[in-house]
Amino acid sequence: MSEMGTSAARAGRRRPARQRLLDAAARRFYADGVTATGIDAIVAEAGVAKMSLYNNFASKADLVRAYLEARHEEWLTLYQSRLAQSPGPRDGVLTVFDTYADLTALAHGQGFRGCGLLNAAAELPAGDEGRAVVRRHKEEVERLIAGHLERLLPDRPDHAHAMAEHLSFLLEGAMARAGLEGDGTRLRHARVMAAALLDAL
Repeated sequence: MSEMGTSAARAGRRRPARQRLLDAAARRFYADGVTATGIDAIVAEAGVAKMSLYNNFASKADLVRAYLEARHEEWLTLYQSRLAQSPGPRDGVLTVFDTYADLTALAHGQGFRGCGLLNAAAELPAGDEGRAVVRRHKEEVERLIAGHLERLLPDRPDHAHAMAEHLSFLLEGAMARAGLEGDGTRLRHARVMAAALLDAL
């Protein structure tokens, strides 16, 4: 191993076991799916003892929830970073689309497979807390869009909320198609459509 590779390996070992497990879970769950990924695969990729997993997470279900919450926080961090450069409400709406497009370049595992949150939710049973985490994320995204539209349409709150729902459906449909097609083309098209709708308000 090169000196640089050795240094990277040491740095990886210095990260807390919980974070190493979450990072490994993020890669494996996104690439292979939640059901197909066993605890042994995550532990091996994280380079920790199996006991470390159970010292940090009560069960695989607990790890899945932590993974979903981490994905939500990752999205919010990207969004807030972009929003700092987009002060106006119109740009704020488009920032939501741009943040999803960013994820195509940051996809964990072997290529872009769409929304990691929705992919995981599709594997979880009805009533699972993980599905509730995903639902809260999607509701928050729609609320963010609505907040920008309320600023854009201060005298038309009902229209702002209806448009927020419309744009969130456009975004989710584009994300689903982008995942199937393996790239961000549909998201770029959806952003163009969203901009045209905003210009027509």
